[in-house]
Amino acid sequence: MDLNKSLRLAIDTGKVSVGANQSSKAITSGSAKLVIISSNCPDETVSAAKKGETPVYSFKGNNSVLGAACGKPFPVSIIAILDGGKSDILSLKAN
Repeated sequence: MDLNKSLRLAIDTGKVSVGANQSSKAITSGSAKLVIISSNCPDETVSAAKKGETPVYSFKGNNSVLGAACGKPFPVSIIAILDGGKSDILSLKAN
């Protein structure tokens, strides 16, 4: 799987929450099916994400690289995937 391609397809065809506030709400409500965190995601955000039952995948790049992979012109530390759309992103395993 090409993670960047799958992530972009999920953003274009599915439903995602970008950023700590939106992702936190999705995790708390149980609507997040997968959480992706950057390598430099703040510890408190990582802890909050891992408290839930949602699988958490650690992205190999920092927040600037994750933001670029999402097609965003800004750094992104955390993304919650609510619906993968036409992407195979939900086949990622927590790590």
